[in-house]
Amino acid sequence: MIIFIPPKRPGFRVCYICGREFGSQSLAIHEPKCLEKWHIENDKLPKHLRRAEPAKPQALIGGSNDVKAVNEAAYQSAQAQLLPCVHCGRTFLPDRLLVHQRSCRPKDASRSEI
Repeated sequence: MIIFIPPKRPGFRVCYICGREFGSQSLAIHEPKCLEKWHIENDKLPKHLRRAEPAKPQALIGGSNDVKAVNEAAYQSAQAQLLPCVHCGRTFLPDRLLVHQRSCRPKDASRSEI
C-alpha cells in the first residue's frame, strides 16, 4: 500500500511525472519539459525496462480546485513509474534502477545464518 505524503509546502502542486513540487505557475512550465526529459531517458533504457508514457490523472485533467486531491493523484502517478530491484525490492525510476543494480547483490542465504 502506498501512503500519500502531502507536500511540504502548502499551495504547491506535485508533478505527475517526477513527483517534485512546484508553484502552480511553475508547474505549467515544468510539465512539458519533464515529459520531454522522461521520453529521452525512457528511450535510453533496455526494452524490458521501458514504460508507457505516464498519463495525466483525471483529477488533473478535470481542473479540480481540490489541491490535496490533485496532488494525491499526481503523486500516485509518479510513484507508478518506479520499478523494484530484483535483489532488494527497493523501488527506483527506471534509469536509476540500472545504476543501483550494478552495486546491489542478492542476499546470500548461507551467510545470513552466521
